[in-house]
Amino acid sequence: MVDIARLAAPATDAAAALLAGLVSRGVRHIVVSPGSRSQALALVAAELEREGLIHLHVRIDERVAGFTALGIGRETGMPAAVVCTSGTAVANLVPAALEAHHAGVPLLLLTADRPPELRGVGANQTTRQPGLFRSAVRLEADLAVPEATDDDATGEQTAELDAMAAAALAAALGEGARAAGPVHLNVPFREPLAGAAPAWLAERAASRAVPADDNSDGSGALYQGGGGIGEADVAPVTEAAHVVEPGPRTVVVAGADAGDAAEQFAHDGGFPLVAEIVSGARFGRQIVHGYRALLSAPELGGRIERVVVFGRPTLSREVTRLLMRDDVEVFAVRGPGEPVNLNGSTLAVDAVRVGPGENDRAWLGDWMRASRAAAVDLSPPAPDADGLASAVPHERLGAINAEVEVMRAPLDRAALVDALWRASWPHDRLVFGSSRIVRVADELLSGKKVAVHSNRGLAGIDGTIATATGVALASQVDERPGVTRLLLGDLAFLHDMGALLLPPGEIEPRLQVVVGNDGGGTIFDGLEVATVAGDDAMSRVQYTPQTARLEQLALAFGWEYHRCTTRVALDQVLTAPTGGRQLIEVPLAR
Repeated sequence: MVDIARLAAPATDAAAALLAGLVSRGVRHIVVSPGSRSQALALVAAELEREGLIHLHVRIDERVAGFTALGIGRETGMPAAVVCTSGTAVANLVPAALEAHHAGVPLLLLTADRPPELRGVGANQTTRQPGLFRSAVRLEADLAVPEATDDDATGEQTAELDAMAAAALAAALGEGARAAGPVHLNVPFREPLAGAAPAWLAERAASRAVPADDNSDGSGALYQGGGGIGEADVAPVTEAAHVVEPGPRTVVVAGADAGDAAEQFAHDGGFPLVAEIVSGARFGRQIVHGYRALLSAPELGGRIERVVVFGRPTLSREVTRLLMRDDVEVFAVRGPGEPVNLNGSTLAVDAVRVGPGENDRAWLGDWMRASRAAAVDLSPPAPDADGLASAVPHERLGAINAEVEVMRAPLDRAALVDALWRASWPHDRLVFGSSRIVRVADELLSGKKVAVHSNRGLAGIDGTIATATGVALASQVDERPGVTRLLLGDLAFLHDMGALLLPPGEIEPRLQVVVGNDGGGTIFDGLEVATVAGDDAMSRVQYTPQTARLEQLALAFGWEYHRCTTRVALDQVLTAPTGGRQLIEVPLAR
C-alpha cells in the first residue's frame, strides 16, 4: 500500500511556497479553522509551528478565527493569516474583513476552494468565493490550481507563489493605498489534498525571517501627523505636512486609533485636546474633561473656528455635530481607516505640523479651567484615619461604619469603568466593547496613557472576545508582561461566546473579560427608539432581555469565574496576579 503522506502533492507544495513566502517576510501568526479542502495549508502551518517559525492558533469557528487575527493585526501592525476551508466557512470571515477594511487593520484571508471545474455544477461545499470580499479588500486573487511540485525553492510555481505572497503582504500593509486592510487569496486545490511537506520549507520560510516577536512592542506606530495601529515596518507617508498656523480658535479631536501623535500635536500647538477613551490619546496636560457638555456650551464649543481630527471619532454626538458644522474649518489627518468628512468640505491631509507664531493662551486657558471644573473624581473616599484611631467610642464606631458602607457599596457603571481604568497600566492592554459602558467610560474617565483597542471601524459587537484574545496573545509574545482586560456588555459577550473555546496545548492568553451584565441592551435607553416604541415592543426587539448563567458558561469553557458586586471585590480581582483566562461578571441595574 502506498503511504500518501510520504508522497509529494501539488497542493502541499503550493501551500508551502505561499506560507513560506509570507513567513519569510515577517508574518508570525497563522490562525487555522480545520477543514478538508484546506488541509494542505493547515498541515504546512503545523510544520512551520514545529520549526518554531510561527505562532499557530486553531479555532473551530471561522468568525472567531477572523476576529482573533484582527486582534493580532491591531496589536502588532502585521497581518495574521487566516486559513479556512471552502463554502460557508469563507462567508464567516466577512464580519472581520469589513471591520479590518473600515478600521485599516492588516489581515490576510487564505480560503481553500474547489478547482474551477467544480464551481457552479452542484459540487458539495462549493460556492463562488472569488469576489466575496471585493468591496473591502486591498487585493484579491483567485490563484491557479497547483499542478506540479518543485524539487527545490527555485522552481517556477514556487517563485510565482512567493511573488504573490510578497504582493499580498504589501497590499495588506497599505502599499499603494491610503490604509492597511484585508487581502483575500482564494486557493483552489485538486486531490490529493495533502502530502509530505517539501524539504525546502523551513529553510525557505526562515531565509529572510525576523525573530517571531520583532513585529510588536505594543507601543503603537505613528503615521505622520497621527497614530497608527500596532507597529509594522512600513515606510511613513513622505508628502509635505500641512502647516496649521496660529490664529483661528482650534481644538484637536482624537477618535479611535488616533494614538500618541494627537496628544503631541495638541501639546505643540497649545490646543485643547478632545480625546475619546478609545483614541489612545487621552493623556497629557491639555486633555479636556467633560468634553461633551463643553462642546455644547456657546462660550466654548460655540466659538470653535478650526478642528484638527486624528483617528475616527464615533462615540459622541457632540463631536459629530461639531464636525458637521459649515462654519468650522476641519482638517482630517489620514490614518489607518476611512477618511473623515462629515461636513462635505473637510480637507484630508497626510500630516500636520504647527506653524510659527504665538499660541492662543487665553483660548487654551478657558478650556482648561472648564475642564478642571468638569473633572469627576470616581475614587472611593479615603478612610477616616483619625476616626479609626480615636479612643472615643462613637467617633471610632462612626469611622468603622463609614468604611463598611464603602466596602458594601454596590457597583454602578461609573465605578466599574473607573476600576478598570485604575487597574490598567502602560504594559497592559484595555479593550472596549461597543456597548453602553464604553460611552460611560468616555464621559467620565480622566487622562492616562494606556494602550487601548476597540473595534470602532463599524462599531459593532461582533467578535469582541476574539479580538481581545488576539490582542492578548500578540502582546504577551516573548513573555512580555501585562494583562489584557476586555470590558463589554452582556449582549456583546453572548454574541461572541464561542470565542471562549480555546484548544488545549496552546499558550493561554492573560485575559480578563469583564462583563457588565444588566440583562439586555440598555444602550437603547438613550436612543430615539425609546421615545417612540411601546414598552412591550421595546423589550421584545430592542432590549433583547437575557437570563444566561455566565458562571455555567465559564465552567463549560474552562475559564476562572468571579462575580463582583462591590468595588472592593472588583479591585481585588483585577489587581490579583493572573496567569490565564478570567471571566468577571458585574451585575448592573437597568
